Amino acid sequence: MGAYFVLQIDWKSDEAKREYVRRLSNMIEEHGGDFIIASSDFRVVEGEWKPGLLIVIKFPTMKQLSAWYDSPEYRSIREFRLDNSRSDAVIVEGD
Repeated sequence: MGAYFVLQIDWKSDEAKREYVRRLSNMIEEHGGDFIIASSDFRVVEGEWKPGLLIVIKFPTMKQLSAWYDSPEYRSIREFRLDNSRSDAVIVEGD
């Protein structure tokens, strides 16, 4: 069963958004993950979603996703994101 990291982000600046995506892209594949979605082109059809960027990353297992999320490499990128945006994230298993 796959594991997904789902993130909606409202960035403080376009520069911060570009930097986060660049840094994130460089490490996802190394941890066995694949970008499913990384887009600002969306249409809200229900609720009050307001992400400036929606990211969905798939990992083969929850163990691999957790290893990536808890890694020192991602920790610094996560701190950068939290300092430069308002965001919400969930981790979910599924196929």
